Amino acid sequence: MNTPASSVPTASPAPISGSGAGGASRPFWRAWLPALLYVGVWFPLYWALEPATAAFTRWVAGMAHIAPSSHLYSALAFLVFEVPKVLMLLALIVFAVGVLQSFFTPEKTRALLAGRGQGAGNVLAAALGIVTPFCSCSAVPLFIGFLTAGVPLGVTFSFLVSAPMVNEVALALLYGMFGWRVALLYLGMGLLVAIAAGLVIGRMNPVHLVEAWVFDIPATDGVEHRMDWQARFAQGFRHVRDIVLKVAPYIVAGVGVGAWIHGYVPQDFMAHLMGKGAWWSVPLAVLIGVPMYSNAAGIIPVVQALLGKGAALGTTLAFMMSVTALSAPEFMILKKVMKPKLIAMFAAVVAVGIVIVGFVFNAVM
Repeated sequence: MNTPASSVPTASPAPISGSGAGGASRPFWRAWLPALLYVGVWFPLYWALEPATAAFTRWVAGMAHIAPSSHLYSALAFLVFEVPKVLMLLALIVFAVGVLQSFFTPEKTRALLAGRGQGAGNVLAAALGIVTPFCSCSAVPLFIGFLTAGVPLGVTFSFLVSAPMVNEVALALLYGMFGWRVALLYLGMGLLVAIAAGLVIGRMNPVHLVEAWVFDIPATDGVEHRMDWQARFAQGFRHVRDIVLKVAPYIVAGVGVGAWIHGYVPQDFMAHLMGKGAWWSVPLAVLIGVPMYSNAAGIIPVVQALLGKGAALGTTLAFMMSVTALSAPEFMILKKVMKPKLIAMFAAVVAVGIVIVGFVFNAVM
């Protein structure tokens, strides 16, 4: 199942800011000091990463007698630099996201969406999907919670599309690796797909394709606890510990695939397969992406290598969107609450939207 980097439970209730054990006053700086030290150490390490990994690559190549002009050296240099780079970016971003998500509990999200109609509700749901916790494992409880809280089916689907595809980790990594233009384009197109998919499904209103037992569950009012800054920062550090360790294998695998593409795949081959010239390149990229078992953090190094080898931006982003938004494991989990026809309808609407996005990008970029 997809494991986007925003999938960590909300922190346990914490004392109100300014109170500690036994009600004693806690100095404000003590809550902020660990976070400031964390960020203060991160930046110099990140700035030193490129020269350090380049020197390490040269040392390994010298020991193994690998020629600097060889394909193997190119792949090795990509691997040695990109793995720690992505992990470090993820460690900083996930910490910030963990703190941010302490303000966006599932209870608050349901309350914001409850009673919202089509249109405005779809826009709000897609926007909330960027910053709220979501992964394939939480798809079923979120789906049930939204419907029992009175959130319309189409609005719920806008959230289900946006949360894994346009999550904050994907956007931050895209910004760090490709710049703000690519990140902003991905954000805009991803939100457009999520909103449009929810509107289409909402217009169809296939409520009869939701398993009947879902509507028999009584709505519950979640209790929201106030958190002080120490608790919020603690949640950020738990995010780093849990998420980075969880997605590290995906990142290594993704960078490994990217390193192979970077070092061994000929430029003209990838430009022909995923370039702008062939009309079938975008649909093929979407079909290839659906069964893949990855997340945004793991697929972005592959995207970087594909673009470096001449793949078109629209085709590559369509591939990334299909990997993150049309996860086969997620469909298997959603089968508990949806009938197969509704899952197929959901996948078809999102896939068509992603293909259109790919074609538009290739036409204008």
